[in-house]
Amino acid sequence: MATRSQTPGAGNVSIITMDPPHHVKMRRLVNKGFTPRAVNAMEGQIRAITNEVLDSVARKGSCDFVLEVSSQLPLAVICGMMGLPKDAWPLLFELTNKVLGAGDPEYQSEVSEEERGTRTAGQQTAMAGRMRMIEFFSGILEECRREPKSDLVSILIESEVDGEKLTEGDILAFCFLLILAGNETTRNAISGGLLALCEHPDEMARLKADMSLIDSAVEEICRWTSPLHHMSREATVDVEVGGQLVHAGEKVIMWYPSANRDEDVFEDPYRFDITRNPNEHLAFGIGEHFCLGAGFARMEIKVMFQELLRRFPDIQLDGPPERLRSNFINGIKHLPVKFSPERGPRPPQ
Repeated sequence: MATRSQTPGAGNVSIITMDPPHHVKMRRLVNKGFTPRAVNAMEGQIRAITNEVLDSVARKGSCDFVLEVSSQLPLAVICGMMGLPKDAWPLLFELTNKVLGAGDPEYQSEVSEEERGTRTAGQQTAMAGRMRMIEFFSGILEECRREPKSDLVSILIESEVDGEKLTEGDILAFCFLLILAGNETTRNAISGGLLALCEHPDEMARLKADMSLIDSAVEEICRWTSPLHHMSREATVDVEVGGQLVHAGEKVIMWYPSANRDEDVFEDPYRFDITRNPNEHLAFGIGEHFCLGAGFARMEIKVMFQELLRRFPDIQLDGPPERLRSNFINGIKHLPVKFSPERGPRPPQ
């Protein structure tokens, strides 16, 4: 099906909205940083970050798993890859929430309490978040031009497509996409994964008893949580899909949770099964726009649950989850959990 990409809230020059061949050329600029070899080389660092995050809650015995754990690992990984200063990470977390959770009243601090929850409030929140994000990255680009490094931002500054340097707008759009996609979806997969394991104690027990199941558990977590509700594409020619005629210019909405519960693809699709095989889910998309960071997402989910269940095997819910108000992001804002606190040194790996 020949399509033109569309996505909520993205700029016109985002690689998500690009068609080939320019999309392929732009994607190649950073592909090297996301290859399986690059992901595997980062495993030790990802594990170290994970344990630092868990150290911060280890003695408490309870925490908001989203704010204190699941959001911190992917944020640290993508910010590190982009060479962003650690003192800016909380701001980027805040702005990510505003841009991708703009419809949720909790993040609509730019408007009065009376206006929160309205469509206008969501639009104003998203715009404010985008503008602050662009302003932040404009400053980062200036710093990188003065002192180039080996991070992703510096690579983009030095890159060329068809013999021409990227425009300021191209680079800012790329940075915008990397920071949003690099932390939000993985955060929600980890949070949703823990929620699923807690709600399916037999599957939790299977995983704790046999950690060799971790890879298939990660795939089932991705299928089950489907961190994005949907993406849309615009048909460029008349085409028939599943018996339905789609005319050129019409938009087609792809609902990932629905696809990942397709009875024609998955046996007993509404069962959470950490040994599911095959598991051809579409949580990372498909085709040319397949998620660039899928390898890192899988690695971060895997390492987090390996270390989390090793250190806090009795972790359980300590209250109901609070879900994000969004028709785009399948997110969890808050997830209270409790566990036996660590009293001595960190348990050996």
